[in-house]
Amino acid sequence: MSTVLVVDDEPIVRDVVVRYLEREGYRTLQAADGDEAQRIVERKPPSAVVLDVMLPGQSGLELCRWIRSRSDLPIVLLTALGEETDRIVGLELGADDYVTKPFSPRELAVRVRNLMRRAAPAAAGTTRTISFGDVVIDPAARETHKRGEPLALTLKEFDLLLFLATNPRQVFSRGQLMDRVWGYESALDTGTVTVHIRRLRTKIEDDASHPRHLETVFGAGYRFTP
Repeated sequence: MSTVLVVDDEPIVRDVVVRYLEREGYRTLQAADGDEAQRIVERKPPSAVVLDVMLPGQSGLELCRWIRSRSDLPIVLLTALGEETDRIVGLELGADDYVTKPFSPRELAVRVRNLMRRAAPAAAGTTRTISFGDVVIDPAARETHKRGEPLALTLKEFDLLLFLATNPRQVFSRGQLMDRVWGYESALDTGTVTVHIRRLRTKIEDDASHPRHLETVFGAGYRFTP
């Protein structure tokens, strides 16, 4: 059974989220601040983290950076409705997804479940390695190497790259990528795709400002060119 760590300084929010996650079959752990959450992760890493951005002491963004520096643990951020900057910064730091407050606990549980799937749905049956330029993707091992050196990709960075690489030269809109890789479609959350594409380019492209493989098709979306 997977364990989800819920980090929020509001007891009511923690209680609601925990009840819905446990209803979905997850074990849960709780922390009221970033320092307590860090101690829990250090002691025994959970399977995923639901993380409020605004926390006493160590902020959610600081904790997100710390977690991402040591693992690809799935992270869902909880952000205030109007704080777009926090969402973008959180995604840049390596968060996999976010939910804005006030939120539907049911929707949050669905997003956690989708993140726990360790491969993009359409690419889940792919086992052969995929090579392009100096990059090699190994779907079975969930590893990516460039010039023989391992790349530190987050959960959804890997899923997004694998999905695009197994569908070369096909153009996908941001909404389609949200649906196929994140498991839900939302016209409001497509900035998640934009940030993940940007992060991937810095890792796999020789020149992220002039990408050869992860191309933008203006007005349409993105495509992968081997």
